[in-house]
Amino acid sequence: MSGKTSSSKKPSCVHCGAPLLDDRARQSGYCCAGCSYVHRLILESGLSGYYQLKDAQTAPADPSVFQPRDYSWLEASQSAAEASAVSKSSIPTLTLSIQGISCAGCVWLIERLFLQFPGGREVIVNPQTGEILMRWNPGFSASAFARHLQGFGYLLGPAGEATDNGELNSLVRRMGLCAAFMMNVMLFTLPTYFGMEASFQYARLFGTISFAFGTLSFLVGGTYFLNRSLRMLREGQLHIDMPIAIGILGAYFGSLYGWLAHEERFVYWDFVSTFILLMLMGRWAQVVAVERNQRQILRHQLKPPRVRLPASATGPATEIAPEELQHAQHFVLAPGQSSPVEARLLEGDATMSLASINGESEPRLYRAGELVPSGALNIGRSDLLLEARQVWADSLLARLVQPGERMGWRHRFLEKIIRGYLIGIFAAAILSGLAWWFISHDALKTWAVVTAVLVVSCPCAIGLAFPLADEMAATSLRRRGVFVRENDLWGKLSRVRRIIFDKTGTLTLETPELEAPSAVATLDASHRSILYSLVRDSAHPLSQSLLAELLASGDVLPATGELSETIGAGLTLKTPEALWKLGRPNWALGADLAEASTSADGETDSSATTVVLTRDGRLIVSFRFLDHARADAAEELRRLTEMGYYVSILSGDHPGKVSKLALQLGLPPQSALGAQSPSDKAAWIDAHDKQDTLMLGDGANDSLAFDKAFCRGTPVIHRGMLEQRADFFYLGRGISGIRALFEVDQIRRRTQTAILTFSVVYNLLAVGFAIAGHMNPLIAAAVMPINSLLTLVIVSTGMRPAFKPA
Repeated sequence: MSGKTSSSKKPSCVHCGAPLLDDRARQSGYCCAGCSYVHRLILESGLSGYYQLKDAQTAPADPSVFQPRDYSWLEASQSAAEASAVSKSSIPTLTLSIQGISCAGCVWLIERLFLQFPGGREVIVNPQTGEILMRWNPGFSASAFARHLQGFGYLLGPAGEATDNGELNSLVRRMGLCAAFMMNVMLFTLPTYFGMEASFQYARLFGTISFAFGTLSFLVGGTYFLNRSLRMLREGQLHIDMPIAIGILGAYFGSLYGWLAHEERFVYWDFVSTFILLMLMGRWAQVVAVERNQRQILRHQLKPPRVRLPASATGPATEIAPEELQHAQHFVLAPGQSSPVEARLLEGDATMSLASINGESEPRLYRAGELVPSGALNIGRSDLLLEARQVWADSLLARLVQPGERMGWRHRFLEKIIRGYLIGIFAAAILSGLAWWFISHDALKTWAVVTAVLVVSCPCAIGLAFPLADEMAATSLRRRGVFVRENDLWGKLSRVRRIIFDKTGTLTLETPELEAPSAVATLDASHRSILYSLVRDSAHPLSQSLLAELLASGDVLPATGELSETIGAGLTLKTPEALWKLGRPNWALGADLAEASTSADGETDSSATTVVLTRDGRLIVSFRFLDHARADAAEELRRLTEMGYYVSILSGDHPGKVSKLALQLGLPPQSALGAQSPSDKAAWIDAHDKQDTLMLGDGANDSLAFDKAFCRGTPVIHRGMLEQRADFFYLGRGISGIRALFEVDQIRRRTQTAILTFSVVYNLLAVGFAIAGHMNPLIAAAVMPINSLLTLVIVSTGMRPAFKPA
């Protein structure tokens, strides 16, 4: 069963809805092996209803679905929860963070997976906070459920610190109260509209009640904008909340004056309360869009997990935080874990991945006695014994994962608009008031004109329509797999002129891709079992690629045998029938046979890697992996260049590989720099950035450059390295989301320009009538909703192109 029809007319992935970019994907119906695997799991679990509930495009099944993951912390958390429950005679309960939720379908799927799992009792998934609460019966294994859930593309992590969700919760509380206040104001104002005379015995009581609820609306909702405006003024900035605050003040104090002076024509508490509620709703729409996208990211996972110390004569094995690790202290690095500090390998050999540190996709072999850099990932099958050569605070990884300082960016153009607006309105109100006073010497008439000017010019267009346009832009981008994390991204995009890409994982896929998947699909059942046993617990990227292809094509039963690893060469499985090897040809076949096999395959591409499966030294199958660009990279970079952006590559990978990739993508050689350390990348951006640079990266090696870049985005949301620093992230196997971001922003800016134009024309006419004395505050209050409706029509019409198929 397929998912919902994508908003694009192009063929899309059956599981995630991402565009299918090459012939292989279009033939299979899946953008990757991971999506094929997860789709099969969902159907086999009897949960195909997920595809009726999911959004048109969700996150593809990235490599984290197959990668080994350490859940020892979860086993300890479950034990602690069960011990606490016993002492309290209650049901064990555990709250965790969860990553990967993107729609209501995800919530539905997770809940049913939990209830299907042995021992699962009750689960509550909160997509707003990114948390999951679990209760279970005896026999339940939290770590087993976490691994099961990981297979469907959802990751569990320790719960973050308890918060009130900041601004979002504050806005929700204010909106709820102001909605109640508004309804009460409307209830006691309606009799006036139906002909109730001021002499009616309850008229003053009704007016007093309306005054009370209008004042409560002002105190609860209006002060939100007033306080923010005052704070921005203290910081020397003019914010969009300033004209909203002025409008609220004008509306409230005009009504207050009318109520105190018994001048009913000045009283419009219904407008005050309605206007405040509408402004709060506009701001809520803006904030909730950003926070919803932020909730997809597993928080508080930047640091490596706790370090395991080996047992010694002085005590048993223990675990400590990375900050507690001392110089020269011995520690154990389990498979799939990163070394928190630079350390010396004490025993044996080790295969380590440095992809997230320097961008090199090829694993590196370390011998006993050599120094292993901070951040190196153990992709072997065995624990490693290391000796710390520095403390956490001095390590490269500590520098790379520490939270970057986000410098607030001021939207100068919008500030000029607000400044001009405020000056114009204040000038019009003051001058018209002086003129009417000198002409009539009538204080009531003068105040009526001033109040009408302030009320009729109240910035509904800016206060409500701008956030709505931002929310519609964000919604359009979510359908294309792009998620906005920071509000100030919109103000930055128009300044971007230079786009900087990291190479590995950004312009290329995270792991090398199997050139001919049929090499796995055509294996017989016995060979599939052997291959599965060899790769299922390996963190090596080539093993992960083979595992993905195996699982995508159906269930596989592991073969029984003795498994071992030859570091830097490959894996061995000894069964009663034969000796199986998976690894480098010169190791698995022998030098002569390996050379003959390579010649027969015609391998001439130095960027390709060949791995063979052998039985007793006889070749069974050869797998060829390529580390090439994403399918749409060349076309997308060409189109970005045509749009006027300067595109370049900063990579820690070998300069030869970087130059070759640039040639494939049609970029000039001088725009592609290789062998760049994290500090080199940061220095380059610091030297070239003129508040016009967008940095796109995926690993810790890009974090220092991220801190220097004016704008930043990432395609990866499962490593816990750059997600919290990025202004946006994008999903899928391609990079078309970057161009979509700029295209939608152009539509958004055109729409907001139309709003401003309409607002100027409206204010010239409305304020002109008010100054001429033809519009009292009550009429002004009636005109404002019409202005708001027309503004919303402009927004919906202007943003319509953003929702058309790409």
